[in-house]
Amino acid sequence: MNITADISMKTDDVLRVELEVFRQEHRDLDAAIKALQEVGTADQLTIQRLKKKKLRLKDMIAMIEDRLTPDIIA
Repeated sequence: MNITADISMKTDDVLRVELEVFRQEHRDLDAAIKALQEVGTADQLTIQRLKKKKLRLKDMIAMIEDRLTPDIIA
């Protein structure tokens, strides 16, 4: 099952909860990446993997926000 189909089958209340969870996870990843970069001895592969995960979360957040925001015809 693809992500878009999965989102379309969920209620708005479930999506709002997931949205907050994804936003928190995104913030946590951002903090972890910054901490690893400040140490300077962190594995670059690990940092790249965390950044990719952060981007996937950003995409999920955007999809859920688009689903929850009603289309306004101007």
